[in-house]
Amino acid sequence: MPGPLQGLKVVDFSRVLAGPLCARTFADLGAEVTKIEPPRPDVSRFSYPAVDGMSGYYAQQNAGKRNVSVDLNVAGARELVLKLCDSADVLVENFRAGTLKFFGLDYETLAKRNPRLVYVSITGYGQGGPWASRMAYAPTVQAEAGFTHNTLRHYGDALSRPKTDPLSHADVYAGLQAAIAVLAALKRREVTGRGQYIDVAMAAVMMSINERAHVDLAGIDTGAEPAVLGATDGAFFRGPGGEQFVTPSSLVSSLTFPSYLRAMRRGDLARDARFETAELRLQNFAQLHALVQTWMLTFRDMASLDAQLDEAKIAMGQIRSLKELADTEWAAYWGAVHEVPDRRGGTYRLQGRPWRFSSDTLDPPGLPAFRGEHNFEVFSELGFSPEQIEQSRADGILLEQPLVAQPAKAA
Repeated sequence: MPGPLQGLKVVDFSRVLAGPLCARTFADLGAEVTKIEPPRPDVSRFSYPAVDGMSGYYAQQNAGKRNVSVDLNVAGARELVLKLCDSADVLVENFRAGTLKFFGLDYETLAKRNPRLVYVSITGYGQGGPWASRMAYAPTVQAEAGFTHNTLRHYGDALSRPKTDPLSHADVYAGLQAAIAVLAALKRREVTGRGQYIDVAMAAVMMSINERAHVDLAGIDTGAEPAVLGATDGAFFRGPGGEQFVTPSSLVSSLTFPSYLRAMRRGDLARDARFETAELRLQNFAQLHALVQTWMLTFRDMASLDAQLDEAKIAMGQIRSLKELADTEWAAYWGAVHEVPDRRGGTYRLQGRPWRFSSDTLDPPGLPAFRGEHNFEVFSELGFSPEQIEQSRADGILLEQPLVAQPAKAA
């Protein structure tokens, strides 16, 4: 069995990240996902790096999906897409509010033809209200939703060196929350027999996943300077072999400071005048950190240091690049990376799945499709004749990106 969502049919109108990630989640779980791409392709196809016309970024978010390319501005195109949506269980889109309604592909229209359809829209601020028409990208939504504020507050709100996170948290979380909502709607459909419309706002998602929201929403001013916040977080250290690693246990906190003393077998430091209280440990943080760091460098290797930290209930995480993690024994055991053929004699390295099921075995990620690669396959399955499909090509309704020829094998 290819996954617990085997038999589920998903139509993916989305592009770039939030919607494609949502739809790829369904594909990873065994659903049949068909991406509809316009003549002006998903802009992530142009992301660096690319190999023979296929962007690694695009491949990552769209592996395993079939692809049809339809120009909705051409007469007759809408009928093809309607036929595809008639048999779909789920539709995913992340255009600006009202875009698909312009083409007569809004939820109300499609639900009249297919009442079982679950239709999810992902936008920055939702389908209605005063901000519905605003452009939205992860960095701008993160700025509006408190994420960037918390980052600057934590590390120092120095306008001369502003920081924003390089990862698109708002897109990723919105895509995952949209997938959760769709699964809930599919469960409800088992009872009612009807699908429904789901409106996902990235800004609302960023508020909902903020584990420190209770402080800001209560209007509580912690009064802590950025330096205090940094010192009371976990600490950065070097291992005996030069490794860099992080512990989440604060050297300053009265809750976790004793753990370091147990690990070091240095209970006497609790009576050291410099470290008797959290306030004093904060004032003398550099000296305390130096003591702990020096002790860590006495170990023969990282494994023995980790063992003693673990005994004292101090977790540690070595600072690795993603590639370094992918080369670990853990990654091999989990299947954290898959080699997907690029159909030119090479491979893409794509992330594996975050789940394991006791009764389902997930297939490896499928190939990333070229634009329009499955036009004939998909519309043949929907009952269109080869002549009708060829006429749609001639009329400019269906478009295809030429596949890059695979290099000839050496004799």
